[in-house]
Amino acid sequence: MQRAVSTFPLSSGVKLKLLSAGFRFAGDLQHVSPPKLSHEAGLSQQEALEALQVVTGGGAVASFTAMELLQMEAESRNIVTFSSQLDSALGGGVPVGKTTEICGTPGIGKTQLCLQLAVDVQVPPCFGGIEGHVIFVDTEGSFVLQRVIDIAAAAVTHCSLLAEDDEQRGAMATFTVETILSNIFLVRCHDYVELLAELHLLPDFLSDHPRTRLLVIDSVARPFRGFDDLSQRTRLLQGLAQQLVTLATRHDLAVVITNQMTTRVRGSQSQLVPALGESWGHASTIRLLLQWSGSRRLATVVKSPRHMDATVQYQISTDGFRDADQSDER
Repeated sequence: MQRAVSTFPLSSGVKLKLLSAGFRFAGDLQHVSPPKLSHEAGLSQQEALEALQVVTGGGAVASFTAMELLQMEAESRNIVTFSSQLDSALGGGVPVGKTTEICGTPGIGKTQLCLQLAVDVQVPPCFGGIEGHVIFVDTEGSFVLQRVIDIAAAAVTHCSLLAEDDEQRGAMATFTVETILSNIFLVRCHDYVELLAELHLLPDFLSDHPRTRLLVIDSVARPFRGFDDLSQRTRLLQGLAQQLVTLATRHDLAVVITNQMTTRVRGSQSQLVPALGESWGHASTIRLLLQWSGSRRLATVVKSPRHMDATVQYQISTDGFRDADQSDER
């Protein structure tokens, strides 16, 4: 008699997805590859791999070939930023399953980009979106509801103007400002203790809300400001970084964190650099630097495993984060 999938030590969310996709017994998974299981059961790549390892006893069936990895990379999902130039520089947008750090001085647009992503992650698939939910962890009190409403209204209007077929027109019935606001789960943290506690509880929340595809932490620097024990801060940040990577891969999330800038002095030279030290610079998969050049706002991809460094111009309009108006260039 075959062993039921429900009896294996898997999370309730993974079991539910496997059963819903028709994988009821261990034998049903015997000759299934990780990419196929990920696609058919709606699991993240990491969840599919771990499920096969548990159910099949860690046999070779659970390994990836180079071709499968290439195929999975090609099928990877991204959250658009509504700046076509930045999306192009990022290879399609902010990637799901990875961590992206947004650095910059106050007022440059870090929070505005995060609010834009919180709306854009909910765009229906027929418009090129992924229709996910978002958890927004606010450590600075920078989440402004009216600003979210403005950005959401602009996104809804944009998609409604693009609607050409019955599927797209039907999708607009549920892609509304009210629905967008309902799918943003806001968490307010005042210090690092509250932040770490919330992240500790997050896996249970994600199991209950499997459509969540974006986690925003705005910002990661604020809770760790004024630490007297720098070695303790380093240990806590290293643990935080690993936790975010695990959340991104296991729960198929795009993790976006903002970081402040600080002055680094070397000899007689000083320069603005991202806060939290050089070791923190390895925490994210992608690092994006927002900065001023005169009156222009520039976004530079300074770290990415798949793309070369690139700089694009953007603007913050009433509608949100957008490409710069090139007609203003002289």
